[in-house]
Amino acid sequence: MSERPYVLLSCAMSADGYIDDATPERLRLSSTADWDRVDAVRAGCDAILVGAGTVRADDPRLLVRSAARREQRVARGLPPDLTKVTLTWSGDLDPGARFFTTGGSPKLVYAPTGTAGGLAARLSGLAEVVDAGDPLALAAVLGDLAARGVRRLMVEGGGGIHTLFLTADAVDELQLVVAPFFVGDPSAPRFVRSGVFPQSPARPMRLQEATRIGDLALLRYLVGRARG
Repeated sequence: MSERPYVLLSCAMSADGYIDDATPERLRLSSTADWDRVDAVRAGCDAILVGAGTVRADDPRLLVRSAARREQRVARGLPPDLTKVTLTWSGDLDPGARFFTTGGSPKLVYAPTGTAGGLAARLSGLAEVVDAGDPLALAAVLGDLAARGVRRLMVEGGGGIHTLFLTADAVDELQLVVAPFFVGDPSAPRFVRSGVFPQSPARPMRLQEATRIGDLALLRYLVGRARG
């Protein structure tokens, strides 16, 4: 078993690097065709991970939507739904969120030692809460997922989670969709936050594919010593 899963980081952003604007409504960055592509990517993974902030802000289901793809997963001996994973530092998660109430596959919540005990009691019967150390250690999270048989992990954000994985050099592949407009609001969330990134001019990512999806551009990069 690998010491960690193959990590595929997926994000849609504006041409100036924003993943949302500062209004209460969610900014539409993608298209119907791209959502179908993302669904196909999800269907090829074992688990999907978002941060607790995304669970609170977007209330995502994180399911494979296509009935045909769900059936194909079952035919391959996989559950129709992906294992859902989130990271939380504060433990501020609503047990009624769709992350917990939709889908039949396991839900895993990784939290630091000081948060894990109380959160496990609140989420009893809805998710397994895993103590990921003090402070929460990404290597411990990925090692635990690998031990559970997760070979391919899809990471969908938000910006803090993107930054955490990239600065930790824990990404094998980046699928970045660029929307044909600008946001230009410094108060809006960006694709990544500030940090020290191993992916630099001295160690650039490798462009594996560039695809047009209507007016969107999909850029698929291999990162570092990407594994197949």
